[in-house]
Amino acid sequence: MKLKIDGMHCGACVRRVTMVLEKTPGVTVGAVAIGSATVEAADPEPVLAALTKAGYPAQVSQ
Repeated sequence: MKLKIDGMHCGACVRRVTMVLEKTPGVTVGAVAIGSATVEAADPEPVLAALTKAGYPAQVSQ
């Protein structure tokens, strides 16, 4: 799934989001860039909740 992620402004943000995604159970990280990510997950809710908790609100994008 593709995610649109708010609050990412630099490489440190990309590293932080990558770390959060990698620590979320059931998530396989594809690519992370400023403002977006692609991941594989059966349920998007834990992914979105983990990102929001880390300060990066996200939504599934098309």
